[in-house]
Amino acid sequence: MAHKKKGSQTVVFEKKPYIIGRGNIGGKKESEGPLAACFDQLLDDDMFGEKSWEKAECKMLQTAMERAIHRAKLKKENIDIMLSGDLINQIMTSSFAARDLHIPFLGLYGACSTMTESLVIGSMLIDGGFAQNIMASASSHFCTAERQFRMPVEHGNQRPTSAQWTATAAGAVVLSEKPFSIPEGMRVVRATDATIGKVIDAGIKDANQMGAAMAPSAVDTLLNHLQDTGRAIDYYDLVLTGDLGFIGKDIMTDLLIDAGLNAEKVYAHYDDCGTMLFSKDQDVHGGGSGCGCSAAVFTGKIMQQMEQGKISRILLMSTGALLSTISSFQGESIPGIAHAIALEVE
Repeated sequence: MAHKKKGSQTVVFEKKPYIIGRGNIGGKKESEGPLAACFDQLLDDDMFGEKSWEKAECKMLQTAMERAIHRAKLKKENIDIMLSGDLINQIMTSSFAARDLHIPFLGLYGACSTMTESLVIGSMLIDGGFAQNIMASASSHFCTAERQFRMPVEHGNQRPTSAQWTATAAGAVVLSEKPFSIPEGMRVVRATDATIGKVIDAGIKDANQMGAAMAPSAVDTLLNHLQDTGRAIDYYDLVLTGDLGFIGKDIMTDLLIDAGLNAEKVYAHYDDCGTMLFSKDQDVHGGGSGCGCSAAVFTGKIMQQMEQGKISRILLMSTGALLSTISSFQGESIPGIAHAIALEVE
């Protein structure tokens, strides 16, 4: 199977798995943002009728997955493996959703890079003949993330201007080795190849500087992807990072230009989910973040544009900050990770 490896970090999918179903859900903050029309469901109350933020996030993830299964015209019994992850202790959201859906489950943790990680591993499983239908998903919730990594929202602590706003959102797709019945006028999206990222540590220790901590890993993954594939950045209609936010996006842009990429092409073809999900006047400071950020933007706005034929090729690079609830307090820096998957309209 070595022929599927290309260059140092990239794998090529022979079967090119299809995305046959997608679903997403967002919270109240997301309903007030520029991508509100791109969600299947938006919440009036981020508790979602549950008794805790954690239970609400679990219900959101399950709702997004059920929507993806419905769009794929399948039943949950048709899903061979569920791949999912989140930010709560021991990926509680994904594990409890898997319990309730009763689907074979592989839990993943790549922090906010988890959506692309699930897409990459799901595509590998299908390409290797180990599964026919895979659920790939991720979620986050502002209040659960604040409680775990910073201060519970009940404390009312002041957030610095560099801090990002964790998306209250979930996104899911069904990957399959076979296409489904395509409605007239809708394009089908396939995964063609992927670049698995390396952990890159820029020495950032401030947990309120996530974009700065993650940007170097995204740059490294993109440069290696372009070298492995022999492509230029303008091969893609859009190169999309997961949640670098306004600060991290500027850092990444500068680093790419410093690395020799054409500035005009970088500005024309690169964007970040964390700058798309919210507008600056929503008081989100550094922009959006969280596993649900890239998951929701990709399964909403981006997939809509691909299905409608408005864009044909994208490189999705969800980005993750690999800190824990105790590492920052022990003086550790914040390593970053970014995985990339290339998706093309057939």
